[in-house]
Formats: sequence, C-alpha cells, structure tokens
Amino acid sequence: MNVPESWLRSFCNPKLSGQALADRLTMAGLEVESYEPVGVKLAGVVVAEVLAVEKHPNADKLKVCAVDAGKGKLQVVCGAPNVRVGMKAPLVSTGTKTIRGVDSQGMLCSARELGMSEDHSGLLELPRDAKPGAALGPDDHVFTLKLTPNRADCLSVLGVAREVSALTASPLQSPEIKPIAAKSKAKHAVKISSPEGCGRFAGRVILGVNASAKTPAWMRERLERAGQRPISALVDVTNYVMLELGRPLHVYDLDKLRGPIDVRWGRKGEKVLLLNEQEVAVDPSVLCITDESGVIGLAGIMGGESTKADEGTRNVFLESAFFYPEAIAGRARRYGFSSDASHRFERGVDFDNNVDGIERATRLILDLCGGEPGPAADLRARLPKRKPVRLRAERAQKIIGIPVSAKEIGLAFKRLSLPFTVKGKSFTVQPPSFRFDLAIEEDLIEEVARIHGFERIAAHPPRAAASMLRTPEATRTQHALRERLAAADYQEVINFSFVEPAWEADLAGVANPIRLLNPIASPQSVMRTSLIGSLIDVVRKNHSRKVPRIRVFEIGRVFLRDPAAAAGALAVPGVRQPMRMAAAAFGPAVDEQWGVESRAADLFDVKADLLQLCFPLVPRFEAAPHPALHPGRSARVLLEGRPAGWLGELHPRWQRKYELPQPVVLFELEVEALSRVPLAAFSPPSRFPQVIRDMALVVDSGVPADALLAALQAGKPAIVREVRLFDLYQGQNLPPGTKSLAFRVVMQDTERTLTDAEADAARDALVALLGTKFSATLRK
Repeated sequence: MNVPESWLRSFCNPKLSGQALADRLTMAGLEVESYEPVGVKLAGVVVAEVLAVEKHPNADKLKVCAVDAGKGKLQVVCGAPNVRVGMKAPLVSTGTKTIRGVDSQGMLCSARELGMSEDHSGLLELPRDAKPGAALGPDDHVFTLKLTPNRADCLSVLGVAREVSALTASPLQSPEIKPIAAKSKAKHAVKISSPEGCGRFAGRVILGVNASAKTPAWMRERLERAGQRPISALVDVTNYVMLELGRPLHVYDLDKLRGPIDVRWGRKGEKVLLLNEQEVAVDPSVLCITDESGVIGLAGIMGGESTKADEGTRNVFLESAFFYPEAIAGRARRYGFSSDASHRFERGVDFDNNVDGIERATRLILDLCGGEPGPAADLRARLPKRKPVRLRAERAQKIIGIPVSAKEIGLAFKRLSLPFTVKGKSFTVQPPSFRFDLAIEEDLIEEVARIHGFERIAAHPPRAAASMLRTPEATRTQHALRERLAAADYQEVINFSFVEPAWEADLAGVANPIRLLNPIASPQSVMRTSLIGSLIDVVRKNHSRKVPRIRVFEIGRVFLRDPAAAAGALAVPGVRQPMRMAAAAFGPAVDEQWGVESRAADLFDVKADLLQLCFPLVPRFEAAPHPALHPGRSARVLLEGRPAGWLGELHPRWQRKYELPQPVVLFELEVEALSRVPLAAFSPPSRFPQVIRDMALVVDSGVPADALLAALQAGKPAIVREVRLFDLYQGQNLPPGTKSLAFRVVMQDTERTLTDAEADAARDALVALLGTKFSATLRK
C-alpha cells in the first residue's frame, strides 16, 4: 500500500516529521517498508523562468527559448508543446550541446523525465512564485506500508489517517461527503439472488457524462504516487475513491446493460471476458454480476469487457457493493491474477460506506465529466452482525505485562473511535463496520498495547522458580549415551520413523508392520520396528557419495505391535514405542595414516565400542540368529542377564542387495537397559600381595568360553578377585572335538597374605566347578 504523505496529511497532519511518523506507524504494527521522496532525478535541477520563445530555424517542432535560471540568461532548445513566455519549469544543466545547428545550454523537463509521474505531455509547470535558480527538491514523499492481512481497514488513505490520528492524538479531517441531489429519475433495477455472498448493493445512474474528459493533474498525481496508473476520467474516479475511502467501485456503460443486474453464483458452462482481456469460465463457487445476457463481471474481483465504460460512453451506472470475504477469497488466484478490489474484499471492506462511496464518486464525476445524477439506490440484503467484545482490565494487564489503568484503556478506545461501555473494570466494545479484525478479547488488548506503545513496554527477562533436580546415580541420560558414542568417533543422525516396507521385511523380519493411513511418500509407508534399516540407508547414501569411512549412530523410537500396550499422552493403544540406540561402522577401522596399516573395521572393533558404551555394565554375548545379520557373526547382547539387543555384521544377502562393497558392522540396544547402571560398591584396597594361578582346561569345542566365565564368576571363592581368559588352543595333543581354554585367576585378601595352599585350594575349587558343569579337565 503506497500512501503519499501530502494526501495523508490532508486528512491528519501531526507535528511529526515524515520519518518520525513512519517509525511511529511501524511500532504500532503498520510496518513502513520505505519512506521515499517522489522523483529520483532532482539532483542539480533548478527553477527556470521562460523569458522568450522563438521558432527553431532548422526544425518545425522545436523552439529556441531564453530562460532565467538565477545566473543570467541561458539559451535552451525545447520541443514541449506547452512552453510559453512567463511559465516556470524545471531546468537541468547538461552542458552546451548543439541541436539541429543551435546551441542549447540545458534541458527543460517534464514530470516523467524527473521521475515524478508518467505525464510527459509537456513541461512540468511550477508555481508562479517559484524563484528562478532555486533548487528543485521533492514536494512529496511516499510511505510504502507492508500490511498484515487482518488490517484491511488501512488499505486506504482514510484508514491510515485514522491510525495516525489515534497514535498521535491529532485531529482527523475526514473528507466532507454531501448527498447529491437527483436531477433525473433515472434508475437501473438490481436484485441480489445470493445474499450469502453479496450483503449490500448501492448504485446510481448518471446521464450525459463526457467520458473523454481529461483527468485533472492533481488527481493524476495522487493516483500515480499511490501506485495507480491513470486510465480515463471515469475509471480514475473509481480508483481515487477506492484509495481514499477504501471503497471499491465499478462503473458500467448503462446503454450496454441488458435488463436488471443480478448478483448470483455462477453456473457451469458460463464464461466472461474480463477487462484484462482474459476469458474465464465460472462455476457455482464463483459469485458473479449478471444481467439478461449472462455474466458481465466477477463480483468483487473485476468487471467484464462487454459493459465497460469507454470514451464513447454517455450514460453510466455506478456500483458500490459489499461482498462477504468468504465469497471472494481465493477466486482471483484461481484464475491466475489479482486485483485491487479482490485484495480488499477478501480481507473485509467497510459495509457502512457504500452510499458515501457513491456520493463521493458522483461529486467527482460531475465535476470532471458533467452529467445528470439520478437518485442513489441502496439495496440491503444481509449485513454482517458485529457482536460486542468484552475486555477485562485485569486480563489486559496480565497479557501486556504492565499495569495499564482502566482510564488509559478507555482513552485508547476513544482515540481509536471504538464505541464502548464500562461496567466496573470491564469494557464492552462495539466493533465498527470497518474493523473486521476485532472479534475476541485479545484483539482489544492488542489495540490497547498499540496505543500505549510497544516501545514503552519494558523488556524483562523471564523469571522462573528454578530448583535443583535430583540426578539419580543409578540412571544415565540419553545425552550421556550420545556423548560416549560421539567420543568413539561416531556421528549422530536423525531419520524418519516411517520407512520402506522392504526394510522391515529384510532387516527386521516383520511382514506386517504398522502402516500409515496417509504416507508422505509411497516408499515411506510403514512405521519402523528397528533402526537398522535407517542406518543401512545412511551408509549406502554416504558411500555412493564417495565417503570412505562411515561411523553413524541414532537414538530413536521404534513401533511394535503389542495388544497389552495402553494409551497415554504420546502413546497409541496396542502399540509399544521403546527407545533404541543403534550404530553402524563401515570402511577402514581408522583413518588412513602412516603409523597404522589400513584394514577394514570388523566385529571386534565395534564390540569394543559397545563395551565402552555399556560400562560399567558388563554385557554378555551369546550366538543367535538375526534377520539382518550374518548367521555366523551375530550375537545377542545380554545386560544383567536379560536380552538387550544385537551385535553383528550385515548379512551378505543384504550387503549385495543394498550395493555395499564390504560388510557393515552394527549393533542395536534398548535404551532402557543402557540407562540402568549399578551403584558402585566401595572395596578398600589391599596392602597384601596378589597371588596368581593359571589353569588350562580342556572342554568340548561347542562350549562357549563365555559360559565358563559366567560359571566362574558366579561360583568363585571369596579370595578370588578376577578371572579372565587369556588363551585358546585347538590342534595337536588334544582329543578330537575339544579345545583348550586358559584362565588367569587373581587372588588377594585384605587382611593377610595368602598362602600357596590357600591359593591352590581356590584354584582346585574352580577346576572342580567347571568339571561338574562342563566336564572340563586340566590340560596335561
């Protein structure tokens, strides 16, 4: 919205500079994008008085002028038709140039050459009292407003002037609109068949107008500065009233209308050729202006070509209607264009100034084009009902955050011209017809805050009653788990919870995952039951982009069918949503360097990272199959004796399917199991030396070493501090189908030095234990 400052100040002229006024409007919610002078080519332009005019000796359309620019007489060659002795016009010094054999010491300018308007019909005439030689500066500035959609009332100079008056407490001088007495009885019939779309329709017939009359310079100037291109006197008047009062109008050639005007919804198959030369098809969702010939315009959007007023028009019908925003919104964009009328109607136009718009436009048409006006007709069908809005002073104080008094609230409403009544500390406001944005209590609170001044509301940092939260020692957070894997050179990724069905079938063995009713994409149509598929996809995409070494992890929810799962704040009945943590390693074990031989990351590299993640928990691993993992290189992870996840290499079948040149090593664990950590028990250090005994046991090849270690830990004597495996042997000197496992037993007492006999007895007890459980024998 462009608002010329001179036009605005003719309605309200506060004692503020233009820039200060722009700042005030911006702080009140009417953002001023720019405040620029009219004309951009005024540097070096001075006032010149024409002293003499003679015909150019070598050109019929040129004249040689003698001008006074304040520093003596100058000779200027000029081709403007309106140049004459005594007039004052802008002069720009261009140096001496020869034009058709005659020297010219400058150039007399039109308004378009100075960037002040599009008028180039002749020289720009300056006031008679302008002093020759005076610098010519901008006589006006333009505010460019960036209005929010709720402030349709400010899509006019009068609307902005109301705001200025309220913000500055300056008097508002609204344009004086007097009823025009009818000089004929001419009328045109109108009916409203769709009152839900058109609530009011006012009109007037004017006979005998001179449609070819010229628009006066003052009106052309205001229109151009407001961003409107002058077209013809009749059209310019309707645009002028729209910009001035916010009242869109339309003028029809009365002689081209066929029967009564009817406002109704369109019908399938109907078409209309619009003023922009675009033919559009209407339907029952488009509100139309019609007569007996069919559709002659789109209501609230644009008129039709068949009934437009042109230079040959002698009799006109002036329309001023109110259309409901719901009936106009989006229709123009459907046809690929917008109009000034639709921009206003779809936001809300004052439904109480229809007749004022007619009277104002009639006065201007009579002044410019003459004619005989008929009586103003006003057909009211269904107008919006504006419900009173209540504001509580205590509520306003709470929302604004400062103690705004009831007196100040009442003063704000008076300055905004909002009718109100007071009962105690409660205000009841009747929204005016031009304020469609006032519907709830918070709307009124905003108005009070705007008038009070947002800049006067002090900024206070938020205050909260902070208290120390307990941090249970037996629990660790997801953030702590993230830190551990990040320290192990893994990068966190975040993936969608909805994935491809093939991932679930291949990598989780789930044939019937939870399906989405409305997936964002067909490949992402099910909820994941494992994080492995998402990580494999991340590895595959990064490898395809030549990333050599990939270490990624994710913490996220999976979605499992569980009839016992109850509904909750974020839960769905029948669906369990546990948190899991998964990681994947691909490529070299370490970045390429001279000190370490390059090798691919293997199962034991990732197992070491998993052990570090679980510490101080000590996981156990047992061989078990998993749909995504290599059958001979996968293990179930147990924490505190309970299954907690999986570790292994990607199955060769999926490695080929997902086009990976080498295996991916993965693990996936339950976050809940990782979050529980045992409290550390204090064990005083011993002053006495350790006693170490090694024992090599022969057991069946199918017995896992982890089972022996678990049995030793469970049944060890009190003096045994640690048992660890340090050797595996299979080969000669052993019975077929057996293996030798060597364990180191560390023993120590806190009260005395152990004897050899005690150490040997403890070792023998361990050997006997394994012999009983696993038929283990000492290796000879």
